[in-house]
Amino acid sequence: MTDITSAFRPEQQDLELALPLRFDDPADEREHRKQRLAGACRVFGRLGFAEGVAGHITVRDPEFPDMFWVNPFGMSFRHVKVSDLILVDHEGTVRHGRRPVNKAGFVIHSAIHHARPDVVAACHAHAVHGKAWSSLGRVLDPITQDACALYENHVVVRDGAGAVVIEEDSGRLLAEGLGNKRAAIHQNHGVFTVGESVDEAAWWFISMERSAQAQLLAEAAGTPRLISPEAARHTREQTGFPLAGWFSFQPLWDEIVRTDPDLFG
Repeated sequence: MTDITSAFRPEQQDLELALPLRFDDPADEREHRKQRLAGACRVFGRLGFAEGVAGHITVRDPEFPDMFWVNPFGMSFRHVKVSDLILVDHEGTVRHGRRPVNKAGFVIHSAIHHARPDVVAACHAHAVHGKAWSSLGRVLDPITQDACALYENHVVVRDGAGAVVIEEDSGRLLAEGLGNKRAAIHQNHGVFTVGESVDEAAWWFISMERSAQAQLLAEAAGTPRLISPEAARHTREQTGFPLAGWFSFQPLWDEIVRTDPDLFG
């Protein structure tokens, strides 16, 4: 098992280890969050999570926490640059940028950001395995170490199953269904994840998508044997905390920065 907590023990302080940056200037933090948002969009595009115009990643503005940055409606994940991002308030008004906002994305994300002050970033995309799994109306089982990272920390939300979420009440019900968890499977729709950073939220989405794929494959072949609740909880404690989610995303960030430097434009 990959024990991420071992990398952060006091006796390991002499090793070089990437950690989240801290900022004194909100303008610097804003630019950093926007860069990570554009990079996460590129990663989602590379992983094949795009489905037409569906899909959105948001990050709360550090100076104006009632507003969030989001990828524009109708732009490919693979083309998003920092300068393309738009700033939207909780009424759906674009406060910065000249591109439109995805109405469904606004309704969902504004409700989540309003209900969860601890949430800095949120992700949703119509990735195929998450969509397929959402039709079953079940949480993911602890059949792999990876799936254990969000064991008992994700839920199924059945309100508004399958409908396009464009009404404020629908977004509110989804946010209420998410509660204090890090991920929700919206029945017949797909996966939503949240985090204290773009990196964390993006990693939980990637992990949920891959875990859904693994369980679909396993159940197609037979009946998976479950990891015990005790072992699943132990694994979650080692790999399911916010810093672990952030850290797990870093190799993907490093890759996309090297191959797509234009994302900073």
